[in-house]
Amino acid sequence: MTTIQIELPDATAQAAREAGLLTPQALDRLLTDALKRQQAADSLLSIADRVAAAGIEPMSMEEINAEVKAARAERRQRASGH
Repeated sequence: MTTIQIELPDATAQAAREAGLLTPQALDRLLTDALKRQQAADSLLSIADRVAAAGIEPMSMEEINAEVKAARAERRQRASGH
């Protein structure tokens, strides 16, 4: 285990304390979630760099929406067992 001491503005510390965010468990969860988001963002940026290097044209919003709708429909179909 590691002990960390941080300085926060009094108002922030008070609000975080009242929200139950200054417990070791809550801070662990917050930091773990932040690390997952950062890793996901890094992964997306890496993919974006490879796509750009490959010369693949970006998708339009219409194409993206169509892909999302198709993926959701497929997920619903799998969930219903058909």
